[in-house]
Amino acid sequence: MNQKLQNSLLLGLAAATVMLATPPALASEAIVKKARCVACHATDQKRVGPSYKEVAAKYKGDAKAPAMLFDKVRHGGAGNWGQVPMIPHPADKIGDDDLKAAIAWILALE
Repeated sequence: MNQKLQNSLLLGLAAATVMLATPPALASEAIVKKARCVACHATDQKRVGPSYKEVAAKYKGDAKAPAMLFDKVRHGGAGNWGQVPMIPHPADKIGDDDLKAAIAWILALE
């Protein structure tokens, strides 16, 4: 095997190892922090908006929840949790894949 191919394989293996070593829960929690969701939400206490655990409990078992929450976060809304509206969070603030991961993490909380 030539050296260039061997180096490419080793680099790919190293990247895969790092990805597997990072637990999805921690990665998703990091996403909500980076996207500044924590300015209005906390895992287990109400702030401006509901806690992540309240959201998980409300939508537990609802197969439509991930898509609905994706739309709600992306476009904003009001009325589901009180009078304070949720502002829109465009894709330049949190990408689609990160948003989906964050929602999956939130819905998995108990």
